[in-house]
Amino acid sequence: MNNLATHIGPWLDATTLIGQESQIHQQPFPFFVAKNLLAENLMASFVKDFPKLKGAGYLPYDRSSCGTTINELIEQFRAPEFADAIGNNLGIENLSQYPTYVSISRTLKKRHGRIHTDGQSKIATALLYLNPEWSLDGTGCLRFLKSGDNFEDTAAPEVKPSYGTLAAFKRADNSFHGHLPFEGKRLVIQVAWLVSDADKNRKAKRGKLTSKLKRLLGWFGGNSAATQNM
Repeated sequence: MNNLATHIGPWLDATTLIGQESQIHQQPFPFFVAKNLLAENLMASFVKDFPKLKGAGYLPYDRSSCGTTINELIEQFRAPEFADAIGNNLGIENLSQYPTYVSISRTLKKRHGRIHTDGQSKIATALLYLNPEWSLDGTGCLRFLKSGDNFEDTAAPEVKPSYGTLAAFKRADNSFHGHLPFEGKRLVIQVAWLVSDADKNRKAKRGKLTSKLKRLLGWFGGNSAATQNM
């Protein structure tokens, strides 16, 4: 498996985000969806190397908990060329100049996915889905929305979190998104580009605390609304 990262070229190609390869929208806020970004023959390696996270929802990326291919995939996800291609689709010049914060989700609880917008510390967010199969409609499928109180008021068709699908959006006061309740395995890597390094440090500290709380709540069967999930 280690040889994959050494002998195979880039898995995330910035040219796949250009033009007709992406479904780009500007209203009610900038967002886009790109599919089939990853080769099928890499799927088994990504699934095997995906971290065995103990808590539900999004948890801070820990390189030591991931296998080789996931670590390499995240490096390519954050690479300047790929980041700038994402930014170009969202109308953000030189997105790669901003610090990144990476979080990973392996499982969700039904409390996750409520409609929300991201905080003002974020400039843009991108989600890369790695689920081998996703036959469900509605539940667990990302929806970009026109309003903050209606899951049916969609701005585009819902996005199934299928292997190799990437969804990205520019943060705005009206960048409403979420998904219908789902409980179970849902493999996602999330990269957020932040306003400043100070915001990144604050988010990292909060992420570590949230991770500990989620593990404790998981052990005792509790619930937490500390973070939203997409």
